[in-house]
Amino acid sequence: MQGLAPWISGEPRALPTASRRRRQLMEINRKVHNLIHAGPFLRNAIESRNLQVLSSMLGPAYRGIIAQNGKAARQSAVECGHDALFSWSYERDKPEMARLYEHAKKMQWNAATDIDWKLQLDPDDDGTGLLPDHYLPVLPLPSWRALTPGQKREQRRALLAWLLSQFLHGEQGALFAAAQIIEAVPWMDAKLFGSTQVVDEGRHVEVFHTYLTTKLEKMYEINDSLYVIIDSVCGEPAWDMKFLGMQIMVEGLALGAFTSLRQATREPLLQSILKSVVSDEARHVKYGVVALRSLYEQQIQERERRYREDWVWEVALQMRNRFLAHEFYDEYYGHLMSRRRWDQLVLGSPLMSLFRRAMFKRIVPNLVKLGLLSDRVKPRYAALGVLEFQDAKAATELTAEEMLSEAS
Repeated sequence: MQGLAPWISGEPRALPTASRRRRQLMEINRKVHNLIHAGPFLRNAIESRNLQVLSSMLGPAYRGIIAQNGKAARQSAVECGHDALFSWSYERDKPEMARLYEHAKKMQWNAATDIDWKLQLDPDDDGTGLLPDHYLPVLPLPSWRALTPGQKREQRRALLAWLLSQFLHGEQGALFAAAQIIEAVPWMDAKLFGSTQVVDEGRHVEVFHTYLTTKLEKMYEINDSLYVIIDSVCGEPAWDMKFLGMQIMVEGLALGAFTSLRQATREPLLQSILKSVVSDEARHVKYGVVALRSLYEQQIQERERRYREDWVWEVALQMRNRFLAHEFYDEYYGHLMSRRRWDQLVLGSPLMSLFRRAMFKRIVPNLVKLGLLSDRVKPRYAALGVLEFQDAKAATELTAEEMLSEAS
């Protein structure tokens, strides 16, 4: 009976050796599996030839892709590396930013009362109203054609739920980053505008979560690439990098993605939501360009500029990978094809092509405006086929209405 004493007495008991080893092997196998999927990220980071960028991205990549911190629990902690700067003079010396602040106060809306939540999804719609078939990456697959109408309807809704889930997670990232920027930015006018962005992002979290849970009744976990971006932006100690990562890159992507989806869908409630959200996002990107323009023109050293160019490029690649829909693939197609084949399918699909063009159409002109698209990095964007947007209008030259009309 002596050998059973710890089990009977209620003392903490260790797992049997065989069981413990089995769990350890399963954990090792999971991380090796995730490491294999991290290969494209590592190749892209190494190709930038900037060791500082590689170093800054390795931690977020490990936590997001290998350790799966965004999927391991209901909550996860991201370490933040900035100081909070108080201004005791309260000096208001940024008139362009002050005008943005006044405009933002006038343009507030209420997600609970200004959106007509009584609108219901058409119960007779087969899903093509939500997302028309010609946008679906799975359309060429024999396995898609073999599905019943009910199964196709389920997958159309699921793919839209995946897209909106990533929008939701991105908006939570923007909510946190906006709060950090308020703390870290040295100018009072920027802090005041930032306070309106925090309210905006909270409203966006509310509106996307409500649509997902009450209309589509389905939600997906955060995409690994999006987690890496959020982790990287939040962990950056330099305030301008938080601006660059969130206001220029992530919010620029949001503008492109939201306007593209609004163009693609025929669902009235979703169109209404996206129109309201785009009006907010347009202000946020303009805020980023205004804040960084003079800083990068006058106060940045060449070595720092090169780092920011390389870092922005890596973030751009991660944002492109953000739309590979691996979580949707795992649920419906992981047993039918390899992930590499799936990635090729998605990257060549009309919907992702639309998103990619709209995203870079919003981002590339702003990088030009900030002096972060030098001849050194232009070939990278040319290889993606997006250098054509270098002469397009930057955020400071466009209204929200113009952005909505220029979705494609």
